[in-house]
Order: sequence, then C-alpha cells, then structure tokens
Amino acid sequence: MYQQPPSFFPTPAIDHAFAGLGAGVVAVLCMHPLDLLKVKLQVATDKPRGGIGRQIWLSLKEIKEQQGWRGLYRGVSPNIAGNAASWGFYFLFYNMLKNRAAGGDPNFKLSPGSYLLCSAEASAVTAIMTNPLWVVKVRMFTTRAGSPDSYRGLWHGLTSIYRTEGLPGLYRGTTLALFGVSNGAIQFMAYEEMKRWGFERKRRQFTKEGKDYKPEDDKLSNTSYTIMSGASKLWALALTYPYQVIRSRIQNNATAHLYPTIPACIRRTWFEEGFRGFYRGLGTNFVRVLPGTCVTFVVYENLAWLLRTTAARKEQRNFQNVDGDPS
Repeated sequence: MYQQPPSFFPTPAIDHAFAGLGAGVVAVLCMHPLDLLKVKLQVATDKPRGGIGRQIWLSLKEIKEQQGWRGLYRGVSPNIAGNAASWGFYFLFYNMLKNRAAGGDPNFKLSPGSYLLCSAEASAVTAIMTNPLWVVKVRMFTTRAGSPDSYRGLWHGLTSIYRTEGLPGLYRGTTLALFGVSNGAIQFMAYEEMKRWGFERKRRQFTKEGKDYKPEDDKLSNTSYTIMSGASKLWALALTYPYQVIRSRIQNNATAHLYPTIPACIRRTWFEEGFRGFYRGLGTNFVRVLPGTCVTFVVYENLAWLLRTTAARKEQRNFQNVDGDPS
C-alpha cells in the first residue's frame, strides 16, 4: 500500500504552491530590470544598437539616467504579483494533476506525455487567472512614470483598464498566453525527465555504497537544478519565443492602433521586420530568463524540500511521542 509523503501544509500541492510563490518573488526581485528591458525591446520597432551586451548596457543606462533607480524597478508590483501568483497557482495545479494522473501513488512513474499534458493544463488555467496582471505589467513597463497614460500601481492599472476598456481590456493577449502554455509544457517535460534521471542515478549510487536512502536525501545539488532548469528553458524558449513578442505588442496600449489583432500583428511584423522581428529581445531574454529560471527553480526546489523534510521530522516526533506514551 503506497503512502503520500508528509506535507507541511494540509496537502503536498499547497506545499508546492507556497514554494512556487516564494520562488517567484525572489526571482522578480533579482531580475526585474532585465525583465523591464525585455518588454521594452519586444515592443520596439527601431533597429537595435550594437550587440546584445552593448544593447543591454546602453538601454539600462538610459533608463537610469532618465528615470533614476526607481525607473529600473518600474512595474515591480504587478511583476511580483504576476510571478508569485503564476508560480504559486502553477505548482498547485501541476502537482494536483500529476497526483491524479498517478492515481495518488507518489512512486508511480509518469510518461513524458503525461508530464506534458499536466503542465499544459496547469499553465492554461494559470494563464487565464493571471492575464490581467500581465497586461498591467506590460503597460507600466512601456510608459514613463508621471505621463498621462501611466498607472500609479497594480490596483490603479487594473481599475483603469476595467473602467475604460472593460473585461476585454484586462484579457488582451489571452489567446497568445494560452498558446504560450506550450513553453511551460515543453520545459517541464524536459525538466522532469532530467530530474528523474538525476534521482535514479543518486539512488543507484546510495545502493552501490550500501547507504539507506532517507527522505532528507531526496534532493539534488543546486548545481544540478541550475543546469537542468537552464537547459530545459533554453529548449522551450527557442521553440516558442515569437508568441511572446506578439503578445507584448498586442498588450501594449501605445501601439494598439498598429497591432489591433493577432493576424494584423503577425503580418505587420513579418512585412516590416522579417523573421528576425519575431525574435526581438531574444538575446536579452536569454540573459534575463536563464538566471531568472535558475533562481526560480533552485529556490522552489529548496523550499519544497525544506517543507517536506520539516513535515517528516514533525511526523517522526509525533510518532515517537505516541509510541513512548505509557498510557
């Protein structure tokens, strides 16, 4: 008879949601300026200046000179809200779906196709729930503080869009966001397979050395998580990046007249910029996403492991207390 592993919160899925939320907050605080720059480059249509490194440096320097340090963290509130909510909801739904697919057996090995399906379903639900946050984020990223069309913060952005554009305004780009579930699905399929290989290798090593594999040993090194998350993200991003450019242009209020619909955006981008137009900001995105992804997954895995081992120790103490009770 199989047994669910102990959880710190009422269910393991909530443990993973908490770990994902914490990871999302840490990643935003570390990587926000590059995220801001990525969106600015995606919605821009002028010719990039120099190589990737020079382009990033000049753009960040320009923002700093014109808007100060606060300019580099403009839109941080919707970014934190969006990332924390996205990762929290994603890991909640993803682990619930994996548990259901495995029939509640934590030792059941899912196929790559099952990981792909669970990830896609979790990503789709999360994308619908958090899309309004990303609309506000893009618009705050692409306007200057104090300008007539700028938002003072997350709540002001949400209420302003709802008042002037209604629900359709809050859900601009949702179709593209749903298409974007392929990014997360491909990434997690690759990540889960690499992680499973890592755990199998570690268990074989323990068996070879005659050691007992304890719950606290159910963790890979931070270097392993970094390599696995980075490699899986590179693979997924290279395949799905164009939709991010189109989504940013659709959601950007300043260019709504140029890109009123998805087909119009695709046609205009192709005719004016060619194939390279669909990969605007890719270099900056690699620079931002790889460290950001690695930070997110390392923090997530460590938080999830901490909650799991804390719950296991608590359960063991309770068992020892009951076992040693003379009554």
